[in-house]
Amino acid sequence: MFKSSRVPRPMRIPPALDPRAAPTEVAPKHALLINPFYPKDPHASFGKHVLTPSLALTSIAASTPADWSVRYWDENLLHGPPPWRPFPQVVGITVHLTFAERAYELARWYRQRGATVILGGLHVVSCPEEAAIHADALAIGEGVQVWPQILRDVESDCLQAIYRGDYRRPYREAPAPRRDLLPRDSFLTTTSLIATRGCHNRCGFCYLATDGLHMPYLMRDVEQIVAEFQSDGQAYGVFVDNNLGSRPDYLRRLCRALRPLEKIWSAAVSIDVTDDPMLIREMALAGCTGVFVGFESLQGENLAAAGKKSPRPDDYARRVRIFHDFGIQVNGSFVLGFDHDGPEVFSDTVSWIEQNRLECATFHILTPYPGTPLFRQMESEKRLLHRDWSLYDTAHVVFRPRRMAPEQLQDGYAWCYQRLFSHRSIWRRRPLDGRAVMPYLAMSYLYKRSNFLWQFLIRHRLTASVWRPLVEVTRRRHLRYRQQLETAAPSRYGAAGSVISPGV
Repeated sequence: MFKSSRVPRPMRIPPALDPRAAPTEVAPKHALLINPFYPKDPHASFGKHVLTPSLALTSIAASTPADWSVRYWDENLLHGPPPWRPFPQVVGITVHLTFAERAYELARWYRQRGATVILGGLHVVSCPEEAAIHADALAIGEGVQVWPQILRDVESDCLQAIYRGDYRRPYREAPAPRRDLLPRDSFLTTTSLIATRGCHNRCGFCYLATDGLHMPYLMRDVEQIVAEFQSDGQAYGVFVDNNLGSRPDYLRRLCRALRPLEKIWSAAVSIDVTDDPMLIREMALAGCTGVFVGFESLQGENLAAAGKKSPRPDDYARRVRIFHDFGIQVNGSFVLGFDHDGPEVFSDTVSWIEQNRLECATFHILTPYPGTPLFRQMESEKRLLHRDWSLYDTAHVVFRPRRMAPEQLQDGYAWCYQRLFSHRSIWRRRPLDGRAVMPYLAMSYLYKRSNFLWQFLIRHRLTASVWRPLVEVTRRRHLRYRQQLETAAPSRYGAAGSVISPGV
């Protein structure tokens, strides 16, 4: 259904850097922060790339000294290559595995013309020797802490090779992101929020298990989050926490503080948050309309081998119903290619998704990230196919699966998306309440079936104008549902609030 040949060139190939560009002078105390281009998966939705902006760079921008100017540039917004007028004294580039080569290309281009280049990001943590070749300095760990010192050292001409930030410092000390630097019309919402850092799981395949990455679970003050949400003026916020529900007591306090805002939001949580259905009710009353849940696998053997602490997969369906009973949509995340997965995993997984009416699902091919326990295992077993980091994007097979051929895993991954994005599957997963069907179909078709439109929308900065009317409709529907939930009779989940339909 979605073949690579149908991916528009601007979504596959980064914008060209002008080899003739020759700045006459460097603008002192001017910094440029770049989120590099990465090729888009032809099977997934192109819309997810403009859902919300990078918090890492806008947070670093917030720690820039007041006497410096700073600019933010995201190459994935299809507005061309990063700017060079005025030519920045310092360029900060975030480096992730799949776009490392593009980050290095940008670094070479700016360094050759006189800029000081700082590289940070997860790939710098896992492969510092590789990254150091392309940078004047590396920021390892919490970049917000070290960025002001880096700029002062540039001013004093005493730049060090490596700066290390400590994730153990109180999270409340982090400044609010510089959302004023963002092109607000280019994103579904500019209100990307982070309340907690870290996760109570340490799965062997997850980037949080990377060697050298020590990220304890920390929480920001609830009042900080409320103030950020309110000040950005958006109706919809996205929490980018790894797991907003790791501390149920904190999530409950956060929900009660968000409730008066009458906004809507979504977040990633682990399925065990449904241990307390009344907490799910609190989430609904606070404006939660959707959750991203890392189910990962429907086989317990896979979860145990990965070190994931999770309820039994045979209890997943009941727990999904709890979210649905309180009007919260579920986007399930599934990893394909574990050692206990055979060719049947694809049809079994999609059938389960359809049977349980998940509104959305995201598929990933198991990928051994450098520095993780999974990478060391695959390396010791000689199962890695190559080290082309650009293909370590969870959309390509980079290792030999145990129970199927690499080609079977690659084709099965593509089939899962083809089936899920089909008209038939979208209709099968429609809400049971007829009044909620039309909003669900509108969102599903724009997000899942409109890849042919996304290049145009993104390039011409129409993302916000197309999406936000649908968001406002959703917000108003949810407010009406909340009013009923607040006054409902007791239910099977407890004394406060019956299970009622949100489709009103």
